[in-house]
Amino acid sequence: MQTYKIPLVPGPVSVPQKYREAYLTDFGSSDLEDDFFGLLVENQKLLQEVLKTKNDVTIQSGEGMLVLWGAVKSVLKPGDRALVLSNGIFGRGFADMARAVGAEAEVTEAPDGEFIDSDALRRKLASYKPFLVTAVHCETPSGLLNPIEDIAPMVRESGALFCVDFVASGGGADVRVDEWGIDLGLLGSQKCLSLLPDLSMLTVSDRAWAAAERAGYQGYDAILPWRSAVADRYMPCTHNWHGNAALNLALKDLLAEGLENSFARHREVAAYCRSRAKTMGLELYAKSKELASPTVTALKVPRGWTWPELDGALRKRGVGVGGSYGLLAGKVFRIGHMGNQARMELVEKGMDALEDTLNSRAK
Repeated sequence: MQTYKIPLVPGPVSVPQKYREAYLTDFGSSDLEDDFFGLLVENQKLLQEVLKTKNDVTIQSGEGMLVLWGAVKSVLKPGDRALVLSNGIFGRGFADMARAVGAEAEVTEAPDGEFIDSDALRRKLASYKPFLVTAVHCETPSGLLNPIEDIAPMVRESGALFCVDFVASGGGADVRVDEWGIDLGLLGSQKCLSLLPDLSMLTVSDRAWAAAERAGYQGYDAILPWRSAVADRYMPCTHNWHGNAALNLALKDLLAEGLENSFARHREVAAYCRSRAKTMGLELYAKSKELASPTVTALKVPRGWTWPELDGALRKRGVGVGGSYGLLAGKVFRIGHMGNQARMELVEKGMDALEDTLNSRAK
C-alpha cells in the first residue's frame, strides 16, 4: 500500500489522525449500550443541521453505494417508472438499479460537460409521469455540480419522489434537502466528511417512508427497518460504533468551522486549482465554470500523454489523483480537493508537481 505525500484522490480522501483514532476505543456492543443509541441520535441531529432538513436520517454500515442501492430498492416496485437525469456514470447507474428491481427506467442524458435542459426536462416529466426522479448533485467522475435547486420545483410539481445523490458534495457545497424537496438524500462518509469508507447516510421524507411501506423491501440495504430502530432499541444489524464516533467528530468539526466557511474554503481551492490548470494549457471538462464542482476538478488528459503515463509520472512525485470511468475513462483525470484535502497548501503542492511533470515532457 502507498501513502501519498500529496493526496488529491477524489475519494476516499485522506483521513485525519484524530478521526482514525476514534477506531482505537474498545467500544461495547452497539445493540446493548444506551451510550451508543445516544451517539446515534446526536449524529442524526447533526446531519439534519448540515443538510438543512427536518426529515429523518438513517445511518448505516457500508460506504455510499449502500444507500444508492438501498434507496432505489426500498421505494420502487416492478412496473414503476423512474426518470434518470444523467451527465455521468453515477447518474446513469440509477437506471441499472431501477431495472434490477423490475422497474422501468428512462435516462435523460445531458451533452458532454453540461446538465439537462430545463424545458426538455419539463416536457419529459409531463409525458413520462415518473414515480421517481433521480439526480446526482456532484457527479464526481465528471467533476460537475448540477443545479438541483433549479430543477427541484419541476420535480415537485410533477408529484414524483425526488432522489438525489450528494455523496461528494454534502459538507463541501450547500445542500438544502427540505428547500429542494428531496425525498431521498444520499451521503457517504469518505468524501467531504474525510472519514473511512464505512458509513452511509440517508435523509428520508414522509413520502419516501410511505413509498418504502408500499414496496415492502426487506433486504440488508432496506431503509424501512431503520424507521423505528432507535425508538425500539433494535438495530437491523450490528452497527459500527467506531465509525459513528468518528462521524460525530467530523460533523462537530464541520459545524464549528461553519458551513458557509467550509463552502468558501472549497470554492477558493477549486478556483486556485483551475487557474493553475489554465496556465498549464489544461482544459476543464465542465462546459461552464458554474457547473464545475467545488469539491473536484475534472481536466482533460493533455495531448501527448495517456492517462496511465500521467498517473505513473505523478505517482513518482508522490501525488495521488484520480482517473475517470465509463465514457470518460482515459480522457479525463480528476483532482480531489474535498474535505481534509481542500487545503490551499496541499493543492499548491499538487499543482506544482503537475506543472513540473508536464514540463518534463516538454523539454
